[in-house]
Amino acid sequence: MVDLHHPDADRIELVDVLAALGHPVRLAIVRALASGEETFCGAVLPDVPASSLTHHWRALRESGVIHQRPSGRKLYLTLRREDLDGRFPGLLDLVIPSAGGAESVHRGV
Repeated sequence: MVDLHHPDADRIELVDVLAALGHPVRLAIVRALASGEETFCGAVLPDVPASSLTHHWRALRESGVIHQRPSGRKLYLTLRREDLDGRFPGLLDLVIPSAGGAESVHRGV
């Protein structure tokens, strides 16, 4: 079983969240997860190479932005909206609408 580090909600730091959100691909991942639904990792940005996405998921997970749940050989992603809204009210409401579209994702790969 995969052991994935997720910081406790009270240990999520703004500087880490902002650093994680400072990349177009990561912003696109956050936008894709904004509905709050758990999503199979392979369904998030299918046009971006898996090796690149793995790097970005790790940065988002370790900063506390997303949660990854292993299920067999698959990983499922959710946005930690409740935790982030509790720590930094309004941050996601500002970030999600400004997340770039497909063209910015491909520039950021």
